[in-house]
Amino acid sequence: MRIAGVDLPAKERIEISLTRIFGIGRANSGKILQEAGIDLNKKAKDLTDEEGVKLRAIIDRDYKVEGDLRREISMNIKRLQDIGSYRGLRHKAKLPVRGQRTKTNARTRKGPRKAVGSMKKKGV
Repeated sequence: MRIAGVDLPAKERIEISLTRIFGIGRANSGKILQEAGIDLNKKAKDLTDEEGVKLRAIIDRDYKVEGDLRREISMNIKRLQDIGSYRGLRHKAKLPVRGQRTKTNARTRKGPRKAVGSMKKKGV
């Protein structure tokens, strides 16, 4: 089954399969299935076409997912950078944005360590 441009894994429970869509987590997945009247434990391959149409309609109507959501997030970050806010500057410098320490840690954001070695002086 394909929803919002994402192929849902057929062998997984539909509750878990829906989380493969960017912008839908476990909580939203449960709400969507409850609204559509679909059992959470049903496998994605066992859904009827009618249930698939219901899911697509609910997601299109009520949720911002995939490309639209990614575009909105990137535009929000770009806005912060353009106005020169502290958060925008941190995004621009590829440093942690939410107040974490950077003397140690922050390796995910900063990337692998760069070796800083000292050169030995020639014969003095």
